[in-house]
Amino acid sequence: MKILVLHGPNLNLFGRREPHIYGTTTLAQINGHLEALAKSLAVELTIFQSNHEGALIDQLHAHIDTAQGALLNPAGLTQHGVPLHDAIKAMPFPVLEIHMSNIAAREAWRAHSIISPAVKATIQGLGWRSYTAGLRALVETLRDAPPVG
Repeated sequence: MKILVLHGPNLNLFGRREPHIYGTTTLAQINGHLEALAKSLAVELTIFQSNHEGALIDQLHAHIDTAQGALLNPAGLTQHGVPLHDAIKAMPFPVLEIHMSNIAAREAWRAHSIISPAVKATIQGLGWRSYTAGLRALVETLRDAPPVG
């Protein structure tokens, strides 16, 4: 099983950026937690981070026929990423929206995600564990799904 993990704009600054909100865990450490969990679940990850919406969309397109699911932290694209929303809707596999903080409990403008209507589910507010909770949920969901065809 192949899972795509996409990290959006500024997430390369985890561990340095607003540690009172996002904690001190770095993106490399998050990816390490994901890789260790993926190994125990016997799944393969492709992990990608970009500060550019088009690059994230390109990754979805590139994996349209090879991935069985995706985790996406859209970061600052959560409220404004219409092309990303549209790309997610075109995917034949489930995408889970991941946020380290609870966006509903922050500034009012952060509470509305235009990404959420395009994804299967949203996991938020658990810090870096939002990613691992998402990976577990996605893999369990995919394994419980009836065979296609």
